Amino acid sequence: MGGKHKKYVYVLREDGWYVKVRVLGLDKKEFKKHGKLPEDPSKYIPVGPKVKNPPSTYAIVPIEKLPEEAQRKVREF
Repeated sequence: MGGKHKKYVYVLREDGWYVKVRVLGLDKKEFKKHGKLPEDPSKYIPVGPKVKNPPSTYAIVPIEKLPEEAQRKVREF
């Protein structure tokens, strides 16, 4: 995981693009061990540009792991 204080992840969309997302209340230890993400869709805030090649230091999360409303936010970005 990368970014400031390990609060950001890149989400892989179906079209092959990545979107930078701020995850509020992310338990860094649980995420690192089990890939566990918060269930509350309000915890996901798409912030960054849509990119083809994310930085190698950031965690990559497939869009299917996000709650449905968070997926919608990322797709609209």
